[in-house]
Amino acid sequence: MGRVMKDSLVTLFGGGGFLGRQVAQALLERGARVRVAQRDLAGAMRIKPLGGLGQTQFVVADIRKPKSVALAVAGSDIVINLVGILTGDFDAVHRQGAANVAKAAADAGVKALVHVSAIGADAQSPSAYGRSKAAGEAAVKAAFPNATIIRPSIIFGPEDQFLNRFADLIRMAPVVPVIGAGTKFQPVFVTDVAGAIANAAAQPDAHGGKSYELGGPQVLSMMELNAWIAKAIGRERSLVAVPAPLASLIAAFGFLPGAPITRDQYAMLQKDNVVAPGAEGLAALGIAPTPMGAVAEGWLVRYRRHGRFAGRVKD
Repeated sequence: MGRVMKDSLVTLFGGGGFLGRQVAQALLERGARVRVAQRDLAGAMRIKPLGGLGQTQFVVADIRKPKSVALAVAGSDIVINLVGILTGDFDAVHRQGAANVAKAAADAGVKALVHVSAIGADAQSPSAYGRSKAAGEAAVKAAFPNATIIRPSIIFGPEDQFLNRFADLIRMAPVVPVIGAGTKFQPVFVTDVAGAIANAAAQPDAHGGKSYELGGPQVLSMMELNAWIAKAIGRERSLVAVPAPLASLIAAFGFLPGAPITRDQYAMLQKDNVVAPGAEGLAALGIAPTPMGAVAEGWLVRYRRHGRFAGRVKD
């Protein structure tokens, strides 16, 4: 997209995380100046070499604290909120924190706000996570009606806690218990999500006030996903679907390696995590989805028996 955001100042909440670093890179490639705002800036410093002189800024901010959010947003042209948690006080982060960011963006007169939510955001969700994400979307729209809402499915990439987590479990266990075996996912590549977010931020006239659901080109059940990973890392394993009553017990006590560690995470597995029929997604944001097979084996190779040298020598 060339330098379509040249000299725009983008404040990126959560910019030092797994997704955030990719979004920062996408923004820098489009010519933006990026201000990374988060509580702990240690991880964010990896972004600094990606930009030119003066193209990156760093500020300590906690989205739960309105004053720190307002200071981080001051002078921005665009604001992007990536902050999310999988355990902890969902309401404080996903609803109130999102509201703080949206209010600060509105007060500062920024021209675009992109809020990253999740597929599964639903006021009637069986999980507190899903309900809090829905409440966050509502709070953002109330404060900044022209915000763009981005709802990704499970995001995969070299540093993810999804494919890597299962690959590590499959590598170690001869028999792999699979919780939520029938639950469907539509894994989406982190670089694709980052590009979509950057494009939405660059074109508020086209994307402002809209919601997008981002999924990759494949829909896989949890069982199919584990089987795909096992094949990708060259490990023949017995995959066993865990019956629902036992899975619920495991979730309550968290005593199985790789299992959901909270009841809420298990509740999230009660619904498929796929793009809704008719929802606009990556294509509407100018991104062609990347299949897992095209990229994931490049980093999953480390889980093979002989790492990157597996399979190269034949008798």
